[in-house]
Amino acid sequence: MKLAFCLFKYFPYGGLQRDFIHIAQACQNRGHSILVCTMSWQGDVPQGFEVSLIPVRGWTNHRRCRSFSTKVTEYLKKDTHDLVIGFNKMEGLDVYYAADPCYEARATEEKSFIYRTGGRYRTYLALEKAVFDLSSKTHILLISGKEKAKYIKYYGTADERFHDLPPGISRDRVIADDAGKIRRNTRNELGVGDDGILLLMVASGFKTKGLDRTLLAFAGLPDSLRRRTKLIVIGHGKARPFENMAKRLNVGERLFFLGGRNDVPRFMTASDLLVHPAYSENAGTVLIEAMAAGLPVLVTDICGYAFHVEKAGAGLLIPSPYDQRTFNGLLRQMITSPERETWKRNGIDYVSINDFFSRPEKAADIIESLATKGSLR
Repeated sequence: MKLAFCLFKYFPYGGLQRDFIHIAQACQNRGHSILVCTMSWQGDVPQGFEVSLIPVRGWTNHRRCRSFSTKVTEYLKKDTHDLVIGFNKMEGLDVYYAADPCYEARATEEKSFIYRTGGRYRTYLALEKAVFDLSSKTHILLISGKEKAKYIKYYGTADERFHDLPPGISRDRVIADDAGKIRRNTRNELGVGDDGILLLMVASGFKTKGLDRTLLAFAGLPDSLRRRTKLIVIGHGKARPFENMAKRLNVGERLFFLGGRNDVPRFMTASDLLVHPAYSENAGTVLIEAMAAGLPVLVTDICGYAFHVEKAGAGLLIPSPYDQRTFNGLLRQMITSPERETWKRNGIDYVSINDFFSRPEKAADIIESLATKGSLR
């Protein structure tokens, strides 16, 4: 079959981007041809992928996204494809991979009336409606059931159009046999001694994932703990505002941005705690990855996969409504708790008895099944 995959931007290390690559490669491994339509591509192109860079217009992100949606639809009319799969909300999709939360729910429940009169709102609403409206035939691959009820509430989306996928992580995230050696070597590289404390954040989009909250909690640690602690941040984002914030809070010398990387597992092995106080998170694959690596987790309860942390007993949840003082106290508690080894073991055991590895194959199964039914649009 000929499959067309669409996403706004591709760059290495983004969670959505990694999911796209894994699912597209799972389809390719079954003999299907892969066309990718995107505004931009950074990094190597997988062998056998055909990448079409779609030129777009617009000074703002939302105008470029609207332009991309329109031009991709026109571009795909030039050739016949068995299925069009989108990883961002846009027109003309047969299948949408639902990585993002319901935009209309957030705009209605969290934003002002004035916000909902702007062009940004109208554009993103129209793109979301094209996928989820009652009249649409687009099928939805759900990575978290957390948002399903919201889509049904605001759009009346038919239940049979939703298809559940398990959380998906790579097997290289599972704790290695030589974890002790990896931990010692990586901590030595980072200048963290045996009595040091290493906090880790893995995120693309530092603001949404709550790096400001983490810095406030870090700065609020007692002097005796703060002097022993370092925070490393892995992922893409605008670091400068947070570097400036850290300097104002007198923790700037203990904050390190490492950028996007392929060797995240070794930093999970070297760290003492994954901190993820996100403002919004539809799923949170990094939470499962941390448990697989034996890294305790401190996460806001609004994250889609936070319930796995609680169910496993692999860390603590920051309750809603969010309170900075509560987070500060939980961070201190987890750093000093004798339960750290228990949280570590619980996470490893939980991942070992659950299916967290077959998402690309399950997605490919659904894509093939839908394609055999013919055009869905």
